[in-house]
Amino acid sequence: MFYDALENKHGLPHDPFKALAVPRPIGWISTVSKSGVANLAPYSFFNAVAEKPHYVVFGSGGIKDSLANIEETQEFVCNIATYDLRHQMNASSATVPRGVDEFPLAGLTAVKSNLIKAPRVKEAAAAFECRLHQVIPLPGAGRYRQSYFLVIGLVVGIHIDDKYIKDGLIDTASMQPIARLGYMDYAVVTPETIFSINRPEVGPDGKLVQATDWDGKYR
Repeated sequence: MFYDALENKHGLPHDPFKALAVPRPIGWISTVSKSGVANLAPYSFFNAVAEKPHYVVFGSGGIKDSLANIEETQEFVCNIATYDLRHQMNASSATVPRGVDEFPLAGLTAVKSNLIKAPRVKEAAAAFECRLHQVIPLPGAGRYRQSYFLVIGLVVGIHIDDKYIKDGLIDTASMQPIARLGYMDYAVVTPETIFSINRPEVGPDGKLVQATDWDGKYR
């Protein structure tokens, strides 16, 4: 099938877009207001977009509490959501009035960050302390008015639970990070779903030489 994405007349019961752009890491964003009230919420549109230095980005539909706090304080934390915290992550997505702290609501512990005032989730396997780089309003198109904001953060500090560092590498399979799919679906990284493959190289004849086996070398 094909349909005009701006008109979005796909004829299906639900918009299929978020079920196709998958899997997406969950941006579990913690912030604090100027008055000192913490906030925690998961965002479906999130990813890392750069390194040296590190930048992360998430998309906010409207000016929610997270974005309002970030614009006030210029900082936030992105906590890594894992399988063992899936219910707490989901609980923090509940719609509550502004000024309600989702940490106790979700049964989580807010702890002080090292370089910024926004708290992080103590139970999280890892967390990125971020300073706001830019908020970009995304223009509307077709039948849609402007409603989304792109939030770009510079990562200034990284927390990692030491138990997930093995032989100098992150043991992602043990961490079991979860990702957002479409509808109400999620996915999780497990040992069975991880595979390694080297990048191909160009041979003397100009053709690609495909490396089919992992040789333990990072290129």
